[in-house]
Amino acid sequence: ALVGGMPEIVQHYSTHKDLVALSPLYDSLLASYMDDAEKYAKSTTQMQLIRHVIRASFAQAGKRIKFQGFGNSNYGSREMGEALRTLQKALLVYLVYPETGYTLPLLPDLKKSPRLHVLDTGLMNYFAGIQREIINTDDLSKVYQGSMIEHLVGQELLAFQHQSLSALHFWVREKKTSSAEVDYLFPFEGRLIPIEVKSGGEGKLRSLNLFMNSAPHNVAVRFYAGEISITKALTQEGKAFHLLNLPYYLVSQIEKYLTWMKSQV
Repeated sequence: ALVGGMPEIVQHYSTHKDLVALSPLYDSLLASYMDDAEKYAKSTTQMQLIRHVIRASFAQAGKRIKFQGFGNSNYGSREMGEALRTLQKALLVYLVYPETGYTLPLLPDLKKSPRLHVLDTGLMNYFAGIQREIINTDDLSKVYQGSMIEHLVGQELLAFQHQSLSALHFWVREKKTSSAEVDYLFPFEGRLIPIEVKSGGEGKLRSLNLFMNSAPHNVAVRFYAGEISITKALTQEGKAFHLLNLPYYLVSQIEKYLTWMKSQV
């Protein structure tokens, strides 16, 4: 959660246990990505644009973004979109577009704002300047408005599935009177299981409740800084559903616990 999963970083930290000593390694990695930008750029202008995107992406990771003016720039939507998609091909960033439905097949809405993911949460933590906050917290959902742990859960979901970054999905409902966003959707046995990454009582899971109210099943998942449990919940419109609560470190075991849950309810 703190240093990320880049091999050089992990090896150095496991040997020396010195977080400060990792700074030049992170900076070196960023410099190498900047240098690689020349491989993807078709012109000097595009190279500068791609370098800007790389620098700005770590601060925006885990958040939904607009192409226009990304990273407090004067770049337009078209050129910024092209730069982000170029870095996506290089697997440095990924644009996750939202779902609006409740059932399979998954059909991302490319007209809506995507959420930005970067290749490593440790790099995000370092360049966003939140390492100290992570060390001092008792709940990772309190760090960086929850973006860090949400991003990390996404990486874990990808890692154990052994699939490409395109396997990430999240859900939105955008209306003038009411908007909602569920952190992730996880396909399981023909159903789309909503996942929230958040601590607190069921009453704080408003978006998840809105999703469950229209979902053709009664199972939802929450990752939080607590223990394994199954709770019964009700949507505002009175639909009952089962909420599987799992600690953050069990993301890779989600299929196992969804299967276990079936025998418990």
